[in-house]
Amino acid sequence: MRFRYLGNSGLKISEITYGNWLTHGSQVENEIAAQCVQAALDAGISTFDTADVYANTAAEAVLGDALKGERRESLEIFTKVYWPTGPRGHNDTGLSRKHILESINGSLTRLQTDYVDLYQAHRFDTETPLEETMQAFADIVRAGKVLYVGVSEWTADQIRAGHALAAELGFQLISSQPQYSMLWRVIEPEVVPTCRELGVGQIVWSPIAQGVLSGKYLPGQPPPAGSRATDEKGGADMIKRFLNDDVLTRVQGLRPIAEGLGLSMAQLAVAWVLQNDNVSSALVGASRPEQVHENVKASGVKLESDVLAQIDDVLGDVVERDADKTAANSPRTRAV
Repeated sequence: MRFRYLGNSGLKISEITYGNWLTHGSQVENEIAAQCVQAALDAGISTFDTADVYANTAAEAVLGDALKGERRESLEIFTKVYWPTGPRGHNDTGLSRKHILESINGSLTRLQTDYVDLYQAHRFDTETPLEETMQAFADIVRAGKVLYVGVSEWTADQIRAGHALAAELGFQLISSQPQYSMLWRVIEPEVVPTCRELGVGQIVWSPIAQGVLSGKYLPGQPPPAGSRATDEKGGADMIKRFLNDDVLTRVQGLRPIAEGLGLSMAQLAVAWVLQNDNVSSALVGASRPEQVHENVKASGVKLESDVLAQIDDVLGDVVERDADKTAANSPRTRAV
């Protein structure tokens, strides 16, 4: 496992981060989840990402149990705040001071730790003054409950404004967690250049495009039984944008490239996002320990410029590059 600095901070994290969205506490039994976490640890992964909203707080609890007994100083534990949790009351969401202070305490209890290494604003809150949000983050940093602060799916302008306020308040905004893959490159025109300028690193989610870039979804055929595309609890909604024959046919064209490099298609996909020098880590999930062992092999892989050009030629115009998609996919009002 290789390690990279997270943004311009002194914090090093593993190139592969283990994330438990859509798996722990919902799709995967707790015993299997614990085996996946152990597989990640055995593979050298030290960075673990979750959120309070995943399985309505259950994912944090599962991760806390799975990491129990590990040396805390050897781990980087990340979580997030914004989406509704609990009974979904009128203050159980957003980035108000009330919700942030209450949410961090709940997350620390479930994760069985005194602090998290990175606390992330899971979306931008249009209904709370940014000054209120950043002051709350500054206070929990000073209280020792959070070491660093990041954001997820914020636009370039939102990141710039948050970064400026963080600097005024004496703490670091060091990370952005956007969706990024060969097929979804909307951060490249604006978010990445802004983050490079500000010293903010990317922790990218869905580098395999919800599994589409693994090659298991074939054009003209129904999704495999038990795959994310058949999961009506959330996975199917996320993956459907990629499930058309044009995309799936282009993806199959990546298979000879992967085979020529001695990689699986999933490994090629993860290695591809790691070629971006603004990416600090690629988030991968797993429903089986074998998936962890496969994905970690992407760490340290170098893709030459001719390979990157071949990938672009194969995928052609099915790649989404519209920078406005970041704002379009963010809520304009709170969920409750």
